[in-house]
Amino acid sequence: MHFLYFDPGLGAMIIQAVVAAVAGVILFSKGLMYKIKTLLGFSKNQEENMYDDIEIKDQDSENKQ
Repeated sequence: MHFLYFDPGLGAMIIQAVVAAVAGVILFSKGLMYKIKTLLGFSKNQEENMYDDIEIKDQDSENKQ
């Protein structure tokens, strides 16, 4: 019977790979779900409404000629 030897370095590498895979799946699915919701019309496109609440007022110093 063959036994595998896991040293601390290999254990840390396996844990890091698992954490990275889980984070990658979460981020990928989050972006995919946003695109699907936007395509189907369930979510508003945030780029359209990004600057609606910003009021720009002309300053007197900008209007001097």
